[in-house]
Amino acid sequence: MLHPIFEEASNVIKEEYPNANQVVFARVDCDQHSDIAQRYRISKYPTLKLFRNGMMMKREYRGQRSVKALADYIRQQKSDPIQELHDLAEISTLDRSKRNIIGYFEQKDSDHYRVFERVASILHDDCAFFAAFGAVSKPERYSGDSIIYKPPGHSAPDMVYLGSMTNFDGTYNWIQDKCVPLVREITFENGEELTEEGLPFLILFHMKEDTESLEIFQNEVARQLISEKGTINFLHADCDKFRHPLLHIQKTPADCPVIAIDSFRHMYVFGDFKDVLVPGKLKQFVSDLHSGKLHREFHHGPDPTDTAPGQEVQDVASSPPESSFQKLAPSEYRYTLLRDRDEL
Repeated sequence: MLHPIFEEASNVIKEEYPNANQVVFARVDCDQHSDIAQRYRISKYPTLKLFRNGMMMKREYRGQRSVKALADYIRQQKSDPIQELHDLAEISTLDRSKRNIIGYFEQKDSDHYRVFERVASILHDDCAFFAAFGAVSKPERYSGDSIIYKPPGHSAPDMVYLGSMTNFDGTYNWIQDKCVPLVREITFENGEELTEEGLPFLILFHMKEDTESLEIFQNEVARQLISEKGTINFLHADCDKFRHPLLHIQKTPADCPVIAIDSFRHMYVFGDFKDVLVPGKLKQFVSDLHSGKLHREFHHGPDPTDTAPGQEVQDVASSPPESSFQKLAPSEYRYTLLRDRDEL
C-alpha cells in the first residue's frame, strides 16, 4: 500500500533536488535481503529509516503516509539546521528551555565549520544549533574557533569543547552527549520510538511545573545509575498527561512525584520519592529488576533473605500491574509486526 506513495514522493523530490546524490529514495526486500534487515533491526513493515552522511538516524519516519507528508519531511530534513547569528546580542534572546550549541568560526568555508554542519544535520532534533562568523564571532574566538554548549536554564554554566574541531567522531560524541539527556521526557509522540528501543523504563511521574523533583531525579540517576545506561531507559512523564499509567499502579496526579519501572510485562512502584536521596536505594531498585527480585516478590512475597531470623516465610500470591507503556509500542493496525526475528 505504501509503495506507490513512496515512489510518487521520490519523483516529487527528484524534481526539487535533481542532483543524483542530494536525496536518494531506496527500498529493501527484507525477504530477499534478510542480512540487511537484521543489521538494521527491522521488526515491522513498512519501516522508513533516514541515513545522513552514511549514518542511520535514530528516529524513523513515523508520520502520515501521504506523498505530501513524505515530501514535506524531506524538505524539512534538507533545510539548514544551523541559524546564523549576525550579532552576539542575539544570544541573550535564545530559548533557554532548549539545549543550545553555538559555534564561533573565523570563516564559513572551513574544515571546522564543515564538521560542525555534519554534526548539526544529525542532531538538530535534539539541540538548537547556531553559528557566528568573522567580525561577529571575533570576541568569542580569543583562542581560535570554538564550540559552546549552553544547557537549559540560566543557572548552569556554559561548557566548551576542547577536542579537535576537525575530528568528526570527537566533535559528534561530545555534542551528542550534551544534546541527548540522560533522563528523557516520554510523550505520546515519542512513546512508540522509545518502546522500540526494547529497554525497560525507569520513569519519574511529576507535575509539569514540579522542576525540583525532576532535578533531584536527574541528579540521582547520574550519581547512582550511570553504569546502567544501555540496560534501562531513564524517563520522566507529565502526571496529567499520563493519568492512565498512574491509575494502573493505583496512583493519581495528587500522589506525584512517583517513580516506577515498566518492564513491558509489569509495572513496579518505588517506595517514597524522598527515598531516592538515600544512597544506593534507586540503584538497588533497578538491580532488583535485573535480578528478577521485583517479579518474584510481587508473586511470592519477600525473598527469604529479607525476612527476620526465625520468621516463617509465607508464599503470598499477588500479581503486579501489567505493563501500561507496552500499549505505546507499534500497532498491528499500522504495521505488519514480526513477532520473531526468525521471521526475517
